[in-house]
This record gives sequence, structure tokens and C-alpha cells, in this order.
Amino acid sequence: MNESTQQLINKGEMLPLMEEFYTIQGEGFHTGKAAYFIRIGGCDVGCHWCDVKESWNAKLHPPTLADNIIRNVETNANTVVVTGGEPLMWNLDYLTNKLQKNNIKTHIETSGAYNLSGKWDWICLSPKKTKLPLNAIYLKSNELKIIIYNKSDFKFAEEQADKVSGDCELFLQPEWSMREKMTPFIVDYVMKNPKWKISLQTHKYLNIP
Repeated sequence: MNESTQQLINKGEMLPLMEEFYTIQGEGFHTGKAAYFIRIGGCDVGCHWCDVKESWNAKLHPPTLADNIIRNVETNANTVVVTGGEPLMWNLDYLTNKLQKNNIKTHIETSGAYNLSGKWDWICLSPKKTKLPLNAIYLKSNELKIIIYNKSDFKFAEEQADKVSGDCELFLQPEWSMREKMTPFIVDYVMKNPKWKISLQTHKYLNIP
């Protein structure tokens, strides 16, 4: 990578774009809402059940001008979801400032393991045991989404819920490969602990991106 490209990446004017697509938000609080997804390459959190492991190596995804991404968003949608990978490995100030100036709602899904950059209308924090969130992001999060792979994840969920604000939306989501086993436990848990809601990967049931 040449120096000029690296400088643009440092300023957030280029990002290692893995993919971008217009679809229906499948998970969490905004399930069912049309949104333009920007998936940025690069992640070192290392979840063994990650369903986009091809995102982990940022070098596989070409640096793309943020202005080009923004134009594609404006053509299609009024809401954007920035995801990854771990999107906060990159400077997202430039991208989100320009999107918000053009009246695009900005949402992010992050593990919280890196410092927050960007201006956000909605922050979905999805903590991972392998690399915990930085303390500063907890109280800024609008939504906490915990992936349930086994029964020990309920304890982790409560530990994380203790750190977010009182008006943060709380979701438990079965890990896709374990959904048949874990969903009955999640249903029972939410009925006993109604501060939580259930999130499902509805886009997979709908067979859309």
C-alpha cells in the first residue's frame, strides 16, 4: 500500500470495503427496516462461530473511497448500517459526518473493542468474551445484543447488561448453528427476565443478505 492511500485510510476517506448491499435489517431493535449495509474488512476479535470470517483480514478487501460508498448509499436508502469485521478499527468520522449531512441515519454494530469514532444515530454493542468492550462505549450504546452459544452466555449477558445505561435495549440472540438447541432456553430466560428481548437472524429465514 502506498503512502497516499494509507493517509486517506488514516483520515477515513478510504476504507477496506468488503461488501455493500441494500437489504432488510434482520437482527435486533431495527429488525424489518430497510437499510444499506457497509461491511468493512478487518477484525481481530476472533469469535469461533463468526459467520463472516472472510472479513477478518483487511488486506483482502480493497481500500475504497468513502465518497463512492456515500453516493451508493444516497441512491438507495435513508439508513445505513456499518458493520464488519470490526468497523471501529477504522476512522469513521468522515463517512458518518457526510452521511448525516445528507440526512442519512447512521447505525453501527460493533464489539466495542476499539475507540468509538463517527457520529451515530444508533449504536448496537455486541460484546465478545475474546476481546471485551472498552468502558467508554457502554453508556453510549442504544442496544446491547448478546449472542447465545451455550448456557454460560446468559451469565455473560447479565454482566454486560450491568454496564449499559438503563434505557439501552437488551437482546439475546441464538448463534445460528445452535439455534434449535438454544432457542428454547432463551425463550424461557426472557420470560423469567423480561428486561430482555429475543433477536433472531430473520434475514437468514427470509433468505436475503
